[in-house]
Amino acid sequence: MHRLTLTILLLLAPTLAIAQDRPPRELRQLDAWIAGALRDWAVPGLAVAVVKDDSIAFARGYGVRALGSTAPVTTSTLFANASTTKAFTALAVGMMVDEGKLAWDDRAADRLPTLRLRDPYAARELTLRDMLAHRVGFGDPGYLWYGTELSADEMFRRLRFVEPQSSFRARYAYNNVTYAAAGAIAGQAYGAGWDALVRDRILTPLGMTATVTQGRFLPADGDVALPHDRVRDTLGVIAGVGSLVDGIAPAGSMYSNVLDMSRWLRFLLRGGRLGDSALVRPATFAELFRPQTLIPRESFYPTARRTGTHFTAYGLGWFLQDYRGEFVAMHTGSIDGYVAIVGLVPEHRLGVVVFANRDHAELRHAIMLRVFDAYLGGPERDWSAELKAMYDSLDARQAARRAERAAERVRDTRPTLALEAYAGTYADSARGAVAVRVADGRLALSRSPFLTGTLEHWHFDTFAVHWDRGWLQPALVTFRIGPDGTVAGAEMDGVPFGRVSPTTGAR
Repeated sequence: MHRLTLTILLLLAPTLAIAQDRPPRELRQLDAWIAGALRDWAVPGLAVAVVKDDSIAFARGYGVRALGSTAPVTTSTLFANASTTKAFTALAVGMMVDEGKLAWDDRAADRLPTLRLRDPYAARELTLRDMLAHRVGFGDPGYLWYGTELSADEMFRRLRFVEPQSSFRARYAYNNVTYAAAGAIAGQAYGAGWDALVRDRILTPLGMTATVTQGRFLPADGDVALPHDRVRDTLGVIAGVGSLVDGIAPAGSMYSNVLDMSRWLRFLLRGGRLGDSALVRPATFAELFRPQTLIPRESFYPTARRTGTHFTAYGLGWFLQDYRGEFVAMHTGSIDGYVAIVGLVPEHRLGVVVFANRDHAELRHAIMLRVFDAYLGGPERDWSAELKAMYDSLDARQAARRAERAAERVRDTRPTLALEAYAGTYADSARGAVAVRVADGRLALSRSPFLTGTLEHWHFDTFAVHWDRGWLQPALVTFRIGPDGTVAGAEMDGVPFGRVSPTTGAR
């Protein structure tokens, strides 16, 4: 495929054909339904766009960018794409495949020497396809990127300490860090990095001028929705998460709005074409939507329990399933305070994107399914009511498990040692160092500047970490007393940490 110049691409960038204020017959009731569902799910702000037959059939913003503010969400408001970024990364890899700079089955070891795995065979044979299809043998080691300050190369190096959960390529296991590695390889092949590759070869040609590749590039005081979550049972804005995914950018760091994403949907529904030209070869584009890894029903979205889905799989950057006899490609995005969903029914030239600024607001699935039903026909269902009941039940089960853990707490016990004896540095090869100190008569813990908290005595030598980021669930830390009567280590998240050095005295 010949390489189009930037000037030609800009001239070919599709204009936004937007339906009139009066939506098409299929979507006449959608506006009122979404407004009601927004209240039911207590979502501060949301934006949605529907593309049908190469035009925007529906585009609306709802609610506010931040609780306590009157600034409305519009179709231009930026939200976190989160993991819907993965589809851009997979396409970017495909573009490098088209140019002969990469192949889907290139071995990662030949392209990214810093990437190491514990299993020697997997380390040698791991390919770009494996990473893009989530079949590397273990799930996401979120402790490497969430709230840390590790460089991407250091994360890739520490993968050698991650214990495999299955045989290599044996089953699906969602993995952000290896997805970031695939993006890094594509960026190297391009010669200017992943950000430049996505911006130059996808965003600019499609005219997605508002979209940014990382949170750190968000415009100051721009039209940006703020993230929300429950902080000690009160819904509110949460701070400090805008660049949370930048360390693994190709896996989920982009921000966009529904107007820009409508350009993306139209491009995808055209089969990867821009005007009369293809940005990617048809065979390469088709590979993105070919099942690469089968996903067991229990590992798929809970919505599959309601949709009558017969198959669930992962392509390259896309979840694949059937719905009402039609092939569906979709992907969600979730990061602290934000959710997103992008769904396609290619045979009907139908696409939908939903952004919201509340953590795990599963109204996104309900809107997508409502739109699909409007065009595919069949019995009318109130997906908002159905899914809210289902997710409320799942939340209740989680609350019950937390209550069971609390009931197992042994009351009226005391730590074996004085608090000062627990202060020190603890370390694990993959997770790094954790510092524990005494502050104001209590133990305080720090895994990074983002992950800090105080330790409340739970029972015996176990303490509960109450994170300063109040939307994070408490975790338990159990200190291990050695034969000499001193603290020898600690267990956090079920992982043993060795004690590197004690800290004497209070701080």
